[in-house]
Amino acid sequence: MASTPSTGLQLRSLVKKEGVLELSLVTVDVPEPKPEEVIVRVDASPINPSDQGLLFGNADLSTAKVSGTAASPVVTATVPAAAFKMLAGRVDQSMPVGNEAAGVVVRAGTSPGAQGLLGKTVAIVGGGMYTQYRCIKAAQCLVLPPGTTPAEGASWFVNPLTALGMVATMRAEGHTALVHTAAASNLGQMLNRICREDGVPLVNIVRKTEHVALLKGLGASHVCNSSAPSFADDLIEALAATGATIAFDAVGGGKLAGQILTAMEAAINRTAKEYSRYGSATHKQVYIYGGLDRGPTEFTRTFGQYWSMGGWLLTPFLQKIGFEAAQKLRERVAAEIKTTFASTYTKRITLAEALRLQEIAIYSKQATGEKYLIEPNR
Repeated sequence: MASTPSTGLQLRSLVKKEGVLELSLVTVDVPEPKPEEVIVRVDASPINPSDQGLLFGNADLSTAKVSGTAASPVVTATVPAAAFKMLAGRVDQSMPVGNEAAGVVVRAGTSPGAQGLLGKTVAIVGGGMYTQYRCIKAAQCLVLPPGTTPAEGASWFVNPLTALGMVATMRAEGHTALVHTAAASNLGQMLNRICREDGVPLVNIVRKTEHVALLKGLGASHVCNSSAPSFADDLIEALAATGATIAFDAVGGGKLAGQILTAMEAAINRTAKEYSRYGSATHKQVYIYGGLDRGPTEFTRTFGQYWSMGGWLLTPFLQKIGFEAAQKLRERVAAEIKTTFASTYTKRITLAEALRLQEIAIYSKQATGEKYLIEPNR
């Protein structure tokens, strides 16, 4: 293998005690790998919504300014006082960003497991992926199938395993069909493919007419537009047809979670044999797993007494099911990385370009169809 540089660039996020966010590129050492470690040249790393909380630190991006040079920009923005209180644990700590990535193993430790990865294209997870070179344990590398590019394998963890985790949670909790919001997203399209392959009825909720057409074109059977005047009736019909009693909500704020529970109750009551003042005896569950709407979650209790609303997070789910079950999910992702779990990107950018204000303005919106990929070594 060609010699690896002794240093590389890494994107860092710093929240200062003065209430200012600072994003910059820093030069870090590329360490000598320990026996069980490898050095991965990071060729592709996606910008996920889950990355942006750490990246932007709740700053008001309308105040963002850029200084420095085109090759080494520095972005600063004000962190509102209310948001600053939630960041006490990271104040004045320069933090690396980026959950997942893919690249080529360019240096390896002395162990057989590490040496066996030299030259392989691998997917990795563990934070600090917006960097040119990442040192990581060989056991944490997922070898991608031959012919898979780093760009094809970069989004291998967060979205695919979240989608698979939703289906696994549905089954473990005794449900037979599910509901997903913001369903035209990259993750939503993966979930649609999984459910079609696995025979799981799925109700997709979107908010734009073009998103309905997108999912219908991908073979989705039930797509409801939350912006349509007929949304409540459409959702009840879809729930009655599928029997879905569990939902995964990427929106979080607003009234949508409550609307889903209300529609579930209405669909269940269509076949009720008798009236109960406590509502149906069928448990209804909504998991909030995202925060596209940062406002309060509002709901009116028109769905009986047997329901739950709570949070769902990927890492605790994987810990709960254990290493072997989680590894099976990872292996399925690797085997189907170009099909079921394929990701598309609207733009590929360098580390420096990720700190351009015009790019931040786009990818920070977390809009459907605006997924960005960072290519640190381009």
